[in-house]
Amino acid sequence: MLRNMTQQTPIAAVPADTPVGEVLAGQVIAVTGADQGYGRTISAALARAGASVVLIGNNSETLAAAASQLEQAGGNAIPIKADVGVPLDWLSAQTRILDIYGALHGIVHLADKRAHAEFTMLSENEWMDLFNCNVKSSVAITQILRRRLPGTWLTIIGPHTDERGLHVHPQRGAVQGLVEHAHREQLRLNLLLPSRGSSGEDALDRPVANAVLALAAPGMSALRGNVIEVPLPAVPKLRVQEDYPL
Repeated sequence: MLRNMTQQTPIAAVPADTPVGEVLAGQVIAVTGADQGYGRTISAALARAGASVVLIGNNSETLAAAASQLEQAGGNAIPIKADVGVPLDWLSAQTRILDIYGALHGIVHLADKRAHAEFTMLSENEWMDLFNCNVKSSVAITQILRRRLPGTWLTIIGPHTDERGLHVHPQRGAVQGLVEHAHREQLRLNLLLPSRGSSGEDALDRPVANAVLALAAPGMSALRGNVIEVPLPAVPKLRVQEDYPL
């Protein structure tokens, strides 16, 4: 089901008088790629909504710094280093989360790695790296959830819709097929497709975080199998001032 999310409703299905900081109170939510791009914006939004956020990524230092920032802002966050493209790494991270919190209510998985070359110039190693980061990791996380935590929801941030190149389509198609048919395994999966890559600016990337909050809100468990396009404002172009000789 392809939907265009033109209106953001981050606290849908929550009573209107519920404070924003309590919308996700009690939820433990893991975010992959949490120390960069959309991961940082989404993690901050989840923490503001009251969730305990587990920041997952490959760089211990940047993860620790991101967790510290969320804690200083009044949130609850911990960093865990793991490569989610390696199933055993994700399994170990999930086990540690359960040891610490006793629960894992939701996962936001960043499967939006971009190629640095055009399709015709993409090497086999580059293609396999894209496949591992975007497709293999999504399947591995889903499979392990089905085995151990079938009640945990998963929202995937897929390759953005303005990315060009033939290599994008098999990746997006594989992840979309996974999401659209996960209900057959009684799993709650949804896919968000931003209209562009992360700008690195919280205000410009916030619609993606708002969409994540909408899907994570209590009472929204019936939303599953959705593929939602998230339109984002254009990133302002900086004008370079020319230097003129005196």
